[in-house]
Amino acid sequence: MKMVIVVRSDVKMGKGKIAAQVAHAAVSLVLDILNSNNTKWKSWLYEWIDEGQPKIVVKVNNLEELLDRIQKAKSNGLPVSIISDAGKTQLQPGTITCGGIGPSEDSEIDPITGDLKLL
Repeated sequence: MKMVIVVRSDVKMGKGKIAAQVAHAAVSLVLDILNSNNTKWKSWLYEWIDEGQPKIVVKVNNLEELLDRIQKAKSNGLPVSIISDAGKTQLQPGTITCGGIGPSEDSEIDPITGDLKLL
């Protein structure tokens, strides 16, 4: 079980900003699952928690690559989140910085993000 956060490398963010955006994606995924009626997602969530909440952070080159990966995950029935910045510090309001996929079984996520490099 794992959660994968996909970060845009074309958006210039400091390390702290990246960390905050990744955290937003992880929290959003968990909250969305808890607020859903999807029993499969909830079972994945609790299994992921029991396994220590593994998270992998990878990078893509641009917005189109990010949205493509998120759409593939969504089409495969996986939980997804897209994070848009509020624009209070380094970025313009509405800038999409990253997206989250999962938590889910490795075999469900790896075909979508397994070729991406770690951030």
